[in-house]
Amino acid sequence: MANTGRLIFAGTPIGNLSDATAALGDALTQADVIAAEDTRRARKLLTALGIEAKASLVSFFDGNEASRVQGLLQAVKSGQTVVVVSDAGMPLVSDPGYRLMRAAIDAGIEAEVVGGPTAFVHALIVSGLEVERFCFEGFLPRKPGERKRRLGELAAEPRTLVFYEAPHRLAEFLVDAASAFGAERQASVSRELTKLHEETRRGTLAELAEWAQAGVKGEIVVCVAGFVPDAAAGLPAAVTEVRELVDSGTPLKTAAQQVAAARAISRNALYNAALRSADTIGSDE
Repeated sequence: MANTGRLIFAGTPIGNLSDATAALGDALTQADVIAAEDTRRARKLLTALGIEAKASLVSFFDGNEASRVQGLLQAVKSGQTVVVVSDAGMPLVSDPGYRLMRAAIDAGIEAEVVGGPTAFVHALIVSGLEVERFCFEGFLPRKPGERKRRLGELAAEPRTLVFYEAPHRLAEFLVDAASAFGAERQASVSRELTKLHEETRRGTLAELAEWAQAGVKGEIVVCVAGFVPDAAAGLPAAVTEVRELVDSGTPLKTAAQQVAAARAISRNALYNAALRSADTIGSDE
């Protein structure tokens, strides 16, 4: 049975209330149910926008999202308009909403999206780093060991990396990032975006880690430059690794492929350099 209600995921201002769109105001005014990450903040938003909403407010956060999904879908099926909002920015983007979206799709319900500001896009633009291609990682694991492992996995990622981080963990995060990516990797830290005390710091990971030791307040977005291999500097060492693998019985093509992947350098360049090496000529198979 086709639903007659509406399910709307609506972006809210990330700091500056003047960023609120007319479409957001219309959605909140028409809502029968507002599913909010924090109902207190949602009420403040309604008051600030001068909206006398008829909607009932229900909490909808990571801890209860799974248990709320079916009730919200039933409200839509019964003809009600359900609007989902996070504390700031877009639902689903490091905020609740994914489970509800998936369940709506499975139920044949077409959700609507009211666009709004997103912190990581703002931070990317002011970072001074490459923005044509980027990789959004959101919040990394809180446990130090898990965070370090994930950073290690990203060390050779060529796209600009974007992270969210809590202010009290920022200094530790930057130290771990400098260890995984190299102290000289360029990065930026943006905080309090669109607010009165908005600030963006740019520099190497080592410089930013030192700056953050004094303590940083506000919502944090970290952008880190992607990995750019120094093929000229790394090629001799890579050829040596290939030679060692070939000496142990690995075919040259396979050895070149393995080492190139590990070092994030061109497989063809490494293979050709290895072929030119006197020690590996004739060891192709």
